Amino acid sequence: MQKRWKVIQPDKDAVEQLRAELNIHPILCQLLIQRGYDSFEKSKSFFRPKLENLHDPWLMKDMLKAVKRILAAVESNEKILVFGDYDVDGTTSVACMYQFLCKIYDPEKIDFYIPHRYREGYGISQAGVEFAHVNNFSLVVSLDCGIKSIDLISQAKALGIDFVICDHHLPDPILPPAVAILNAKQIDCDYPYKELCGCGVGFKLICALCDELNLPNSMAYEYLDLVATAIAADIVPMNGENRILAYYGIKKANEHPNVGIHALKELSGLVKELHITNLVFMIAPRVNAAGRMDDARKAVQMFIAQSPEQARSYAEMLHSDNTDRKEADRTITEEALAVIVGNLEWTSRKSTLVYQPHWHKGVVGIVASRLIEHYYRPTIVLTQSGDYAAGSARSVPGFNLYEAIHACREHLLGYGGHFAAAGMTLKIDEVDAFREKFEAIVAATIQPDQLIPELIIDAEIRLSDLGPTFYNIISQMEPFGPENLRPQFLVRGVTDTGFSKIVKEQHIKFSVSQNQTVLSGIGFGMAEKFPTLETKKPVDIVFTLDENEWNGNRQLQMKVIDLRPTE
Repeated sequence: MQKRWKVIQPDKDAVEQLRAELNIHPILCQLLIQRGYDSFEKSKSFFRPKLENLHDPWLMKDMLKAVKRILAAVESNEKILVFGDYDVDGTTSVACMYQFLCKIYDPEKIDFYIPHRYREGYGISQAGVEFAHVNNFSLVVSLDCGIKSIDLISQAKALGIDFVICDHHLPDPILPPAVAILNAKQIDCDYPYKELCGCGVGFKLICALCDELNLPNSMAYEYLDLVATAIAADIVPMNGENRILAYYGIKKANEHPNVGIHALKELSGLVKELHITNLVFMIAPRVNAAGRMDDARKAVQMFIAQSPEQARSYAEMLHSDNTDRKEADRTITEEALAVIVGNLEWTSRKSTLVYQPHWHKGVVGIVASRLIEHYYRPTIVLTQSGDYAAGSARSVPGFNLYEAIHACREHLLGYGGHFAAAGMTLKIDEVDAFREKFEAIVAATIQPDQLIPELIIDAEIRLSDLGPTFYNIISQMEPFGPENLRPQFLVRGVTDTGFSKIVKEQHIKFSVSQNQTVLSGIGFGMAEKFPTLETKKPVDIVFTLDENEWNGNRQLQMKVIDLRPTE
């Protein structure tokens, strides 16, 4: 797929000023400035994150109310229910809070609840409220959900059940009648950092409880690896407190991991140290698969297991769910692509909407993302759910998917979401009309450039700039994530040394040179671009810098993202 290349232009004066302070390669200074670290002190805080730089949890609105209500429940011997969403953020949040409360209170008085994705849906559920009522829970601590659940929390209140909400989703003007709402995105909350995930908000509550009970901070820090997993999976900005929490969470995951993380690492066959990418691509999919394919409760059970053997048992269940998820993902993607090709006029559309009644509801969002890799445009994948059609939508950068779906609301029974992703339910006999209306709306509003993927390039560089010191500093920029993505570089006018080749029929093993400097690389799934390299004419390459280890030897290599002939 052809991509648009966009090279970020440096502020040369700012780069030179920072280079004078730091005495490092100007390209590295450029990367720091792009990320908002334009002075020695800011750069120092970036490269040397410190736990003592975390904000005071008491700055968060309602923190005192939350702490007092929880400790009042402990004092009066009430039953406490820890309630969380079925995804990684929710299950890690519940695992952290449940374990901590069991340390400061009678475990027999505490339980946790994860709603079933398909029977109950997202957030506080009717079944969850009924469970709390029937089992005499008078306090619910909700994590990664609750901020939108006005009616159900009102109902719970009428039944004598109080809620403490820990959430990070954008609040509406009218809030639920909870005893306390911890959410830095509230307009009257003075908490300095607004981008915590749900697990991060729960962690701040644990910190405040430690402070109130004169317990050491180390009791809260025991959960940092779970917090880091939530940060990685929930795709929140990797700056400010999230960077500090992720940095130390990965450190803990490598030195003294949660039993569940350790079990999943073992099952995945990882022998090297964990990085943020492992949490994103190895841990998170397996945890998410529990809720997608079956019941997410076992993810929490894995994280809170009392022994490595018990954790391993639950991890194997998650691993099996993930295998099933991958198979469903692959099969449905192939079927969806065949549906598109079978309706030839669809291939030239500005949107994609496919429907088959037998597709697994748990993976339709993933399949929508897969289809965008083939046909780069707003995409909806629907399946049958009971008597209705239901599914997920994904957008391309810059296009407001939610507004497009909102414009088609006459065909829908219900919908929700945000700029980049959404879900909807509709009558089966409305699918075709919805497809046509969605296409008309997208075609009328999307810009031509939005239908061509954009490759953001951090800096243009020479091969001779790349060395161990340069790579070492790049490595210290980890953990990578939104607002601190792994740097992407452009090198112009390199030529094949004659040793480049196709490997395993679909990848390119690169060997290129520029002014006598030779560098190797790997381009996954790029075999179709090999003829461009084979001409021996100069090419421009976009890549990230990596290190390849083989038989104890380490050498720098490019992970090639795209290439094209030099103009």
